This record gives sequence, structure tokens and C-alpha cells, in this order.
Amino acid sequence: MIDKKLEELLKKSVIDTMQEQNVLGKYQRKNESKSKKLNESYVAQVTNFDLKTELLSEKTKQSHQELFEGYIKELNATSTKLDTANREDVNPNHSQFRSLKLDETHNHNAAFLHGLYFQNISDLSSEISADSIAFMRLERDFGSFDLWQEDFIACCMAARNGWAVTIYSMTLKRYINTVIDLHDEHVMISAFPVIVMDCWEHSYYRDYLKNRKAYVYGMMKELNWNIIEERFNIADKIGALVK
Repeated sequence: MIDKKLEELLKKSVIDTMQEQNVLGKYQRKNESKSKKLNESYVAQVTNFDLKTELLSEKTKQSHQELFEGYIKELNATSTKLDTANREDVNPNHSQFRSLKLDETHNHNAAFLHGLYFQNISDLSSEISADSIAFMRLERDFGSFDLWQEDFIACCMAARNGWAVTIYSMTLKRYINTVIDLHDEHVMISAFPVIVMDCWEHSYYRDYLKNRKAYVYGMMKELNWNIIEERFNIADKIGALVK
């Protein structure tokens, strides 16, 4: 067991080493004139989505927008609290810092997954072209577009109050479908999302009751392939950089 004196000595040794390498020294000098408190908080902005689909009721759309705004509000509040959180008395069992970091991930994913979902649904003229990047990449990595669709629907049905997401995996260097439970369980590392489907009960229960599959089919009929194509273009650029 490391006693307090040894812990302080080790901490001092690390700080001295960083100052010698002019790493921590630069950081301290930069901030001494401002404040000794950490200042890395950020603010996410609310976007209002005009969902034209008639496959979701107006009440569902409104309550979903309000839920989305609530996650952004909580994310911003958590970010602010993290600036002044105690970073000394931290442990893996229970500590303010640990709780805030977990809340940050939960609310961050909730906010941005909702935004991605709203963007890629509700296209009343939904159409995908066989020569689009999205179509060609899904054909390449799943064998056919229909096989991607079958696998994606299976992910939608498998999620336990969560999400189905087609991602570009920077580690596998290909597109795959994945299931996220809640907002922050089973999230793959190095994943860039290109197609997002909300599978929480609140997204469909008012309109479809227990028939999640009918909801999923409806949303997939109105996927916004123009938005999705932009994401595939970005993912392709990422793929070129991580080769």
C-alpha cells in the first residue's frame, strides 16, 4: 500500500519531469494569468427539427423534440459542473467526478444520437441511387443492399430501449451494424455513425404500441439518403486517413 508521503513524492516527481520537458510549465504559465481552475466546459446548441413524416403523430414529434432538448440542457449543465469537480478524491466506487463523467457520456450520446436520427428520417421523397457511395459501400460490406437492410432491422429489434446504428469502423475499416442499449452501453470504439434509428419505446409506442417492426419499416421507407450520403462521404475520408 502506498502511504501519503510516497504518494506525494511520486506526484512531485511526475510534475518535475513534465516541467523539465516544458509541457506542464507552459500550461501553468498560460493559465496563471487567468485562473487556476480548469476551464474546458462546452455548450451544445439546440436544433429544432421539422419532421414532415405522417408516420409519427404530432404529439410524438413534439415530445421527442422536448426530450432531445432536455438531454442537451443536462449535457451543458454537466459540462459546467465538471470544471469545478474535485479531481483529488476520485475512486471507482463512488465519487462526484466519476458520476459526472458517466452523466456526460450518457447525455452526450443521447443528444447527438437523437440529432443524427432526426436528420436521417422523414424524407417524403426517399430514394437511394445504385451509383451512390452509400449504396455501393453497403453492397460491398454486406454482400447486398438487401442483406444490409435485413441485418439493420434485426439490430433495431434487438436493441433494449436503445439504438441501431450503421457505423464506419476505423478499426475494422469497413461498415457494420451495431446495437447500443440505452445511450451508452455497448458503444463500439472508433465508430463513425452514418445511419441511426431510435428504438426506445418512447419513439414509437404512442403510435405503434408494441409493434416496433412496423415503426422501423415506416422510418426506413423515409430515410433521408441525401443526408446519409454526406455521412458516407465523410466516413470514406476518415477511412483513407486511417489506412
